[in-house]
Amino acid sequence: MNVIRRYAIYFAWIVSLVATSGSLYMSEILLWEPCRLCWYQRIFMYPLVLILGIAAYRNDRSVLRYGLPMAIIGGSISIYHYLVQKVPGMAEAAPCRVGIPCDSDYLDLYGWITIPLLALVAFILITVMLWTARTEVEEAVEEEASFGA
Repeated sequence: MNVIRRYAIYFAWIVSLVATSGSLYMSEILLWEPCRLCWYQRIFMYPLVLILGIAAYRNDRSVLRYGLPMAIIGGSISIYHYLVQKVPGMAEAAPCRVGIPCDSDYLDLYGWITIPLLALVAFILITVMLWTARTEVEEAVEEEASFGA
């Protein structure tokens, strides 16, 4: 567990890198046009690659202050998007009025694995990793306080 705490920001960065690469693969290689809610999720995922990458390189734990809210907001959009796709009444409330409808599924494995669900899993993993890194910071502060006393 200590290894996970120590490298939690690296793991979060890898998750954001894989999610962003997958997103770009689907839109640029497979030519699946993203809907409006997909774009909103991308707005919160893409910067995390750069932010978490720099933080991992510099071992900067202050990334939690702005990385964690981005992951939580992006995950919330993913939950809403998944509900739009899977709950019939939710599609009418979706903001996708022009272009690709938000309730369309390019990917629907086993009837429940969709692109918004994959994004949600990525946001959850990033959130958990950043929260784990936060725990290490708190423990380091406690250790410093105990040595100073």
